[in-house]
Amino acid sequence: MKTEGIHTVGTRLSKLLIANRGEIAVRIIRACKDAGIRTVAIYADPDRDALFVRLADEAYPLNGEAATDTYLSIEKVLEAAVRSGADSVHPGYGFLSENSEFAQAVIDAGLVWVGPPPAAIDQLGDKVKARQIAQRVGAPLVPGTPGPVKGLDEVIAFANEYGMPIAIKAAFGGGGRGLKIAHEIDQIPSLYESAVREATLAFGRGECFVERFVEKPRHVETQLLADSHGNVVVVSTRDCTLQRRHQKLVEEAPAPFLSVEQTKSLYESSKAIFKEVGYIGAGTCEFLVGADGAISFLEVNTRLQVEHPVSEEVTGLDLVREMLRIAAGEELGYDDPEILCHAIEFRINAEDPGREFLPSPGTLAQWEPPSGPGVRLDAGYVQGETIPRHFDSLIAKLIVTGTTREQALERSRRALAEFAVDGTPTVIPFHRSVVDDPAFIAADGSFDVYTTWIEDEYNNQIEPYAGKPVDNEPDTADELIVEFDGRRRKIRVLNRGSRSRPVNAGPSHTRITPSSSNTSAQAVVMPMQGNVVKVAVENGQTVSCGDLIVVVEAMKMELPVAAHRDGRISGLNTKVGDAIQSGFVIATITDVD
Repeated sequence: MKTEGIHTVGTRLSKLLIANRGEIAVRIIRACKDAGIRTVAIYADPDRDALFVRLADEAYPLNGEAATDTYLSIEKVLEAAVRSGADSVHPGYGFLSENSEFAQAVIDAGLVWVGPPPAAIDQLGDKVKARQIAQRVGAPLVPGTPGPVKGLDEVIAFANEYGMPIAIKAAFGGGGRGLKIAHEIDQIPSLYESAVREATLAFGRGECFVERFVEKPRHVETQLLADSHGNVVVVSTRDCTLQRRHQKLVEEAPAPFLSVEQTKSLYESSKAIFKEVGYIGAGTCEFLVGADGAISFLEVNTRLQVEHPVSEEVTGLDLVREMLRIAAGEELGYDDPEILCHAIEFRINAEDPGREFLPSPGTLAQWEPPSGPGVRLDAGYVQGETIPRHFDSLIAKLIVTGTTREQALERSRRALAEFAVDGTPTVIPFHRSVVDDPAFIAADGSFDVYTTWIEDEYNNQIEPYAGKPVDNEPDTADELIVEFDGRRRKIRVLNRGSRSRPVNAGPSHTRITPSSSNTSAQAVVMPMQGNVVKVAVENGQTVSCGDLIVVVEAMKMELPVAAHRDGRISGLNTKVGDAIQSGFVIATITDVD
């Protein structure tokens, strides 16, 4: 594998292409502006007028809607990089950020890759290889398959040998996508199928492996930086235990309630793993900490993490700037930084916690974030912008810092109370609730949350979003955005009227609009806008309450739609690939007699 030109000492970055979108693209643009580096944005059709596109110095269209046709297209991304004259590429997180083929293609094109070497991505981004490396350096591990499984039979065989529950995991990628937990043998077939499908959709590869699932674990991780001179530091630990659907909602640094011995083990194991593969850049080692205090290595994320701001806040480092320095061949110049304070990050997602965190794309009719002492906001949208259904539900991240965890929680309560959003539901009501929950704040001296605590124990009294989601926003800008010769340009116009922006489902899908609101009690109603990825029934079939009807994908997550009563399916008029709006009647379930 060629790696010529990577991390050349004294390299001067002058124009960087950001192979990403949304909040992380905005974050990278701002770091580059601080560093005097020009930025190039690339964008899918739904992001044409997005904040990150407007903030970048240049922007180029990818001509498509879905991630597979845009941000996951190596050919399109590299073409934009070459056309723009960029000398470097930052992948952000998600999409191609952990794709060694993409990293190598960037290097082969003569560009600086702001990330780890392709060989390190290949070894650590593959969760199976990462487990083998962790075992080699002495990191603690739970039992797992030696490689990706070849099919369902191997998953069942592993479960029979090691017992339940088991975790079925995508071998490539992260962010909780392609991760399914099976507690009973009969759950394995459908969960394995779903894990493969989600992994293919999110990362372009569907291979999965299996490991024994640790009951009621905490999710703890280490943020690392490594330069090309052999120096590796742990910036901080983080706790990312509060999750829904195995995706993080709240993160904090440093990870609270760890012993000195546990922290030492985390630091030493993480550094050993990075040194073993010659890692360069920013990366994260993730671990599970069991109720008995035992630590088990989970995986390595060979990229910047969504939750990186809490590590920045407690150390004073700018991790994106550090990535740029490392990519230019500079030496870190410091050891493990001192932890100065405590920080908590709240992900602001377009989801309705009163409806089991249902993803809800919409328009930010109101967006009034908080401010004041200890408050930072990393946002990917502003008021009036639409969160598209094609991509992740993350709108922004609220980061609150205090001298102690207690002060950070106090400031969090104030900041969350100030945060006003309307036009689409968000998870803010959950955050307001959890910062007063005894299990999370350790009111009784015990930190009692674990990775499935929200689903298993959280007393969710949050009312469903009562507002009416706004699907289209008025365009009141006095600039017309056009694409000319494959490049985004602005043309100023005067007295332009408003317009609505309908969602386009794309030429390859059927777009199905909601039925009348006067639906019967027999109707199976689409709870959200999304694409049908599986139809599990057919007309005339008898079903029981709880049986799967369809599986819908929206905002990079799969959600099952189940039968709400016993009966017989009729009027089923949707198929795989259909884009369905919220409120559409998928089918009716009539009485069998």
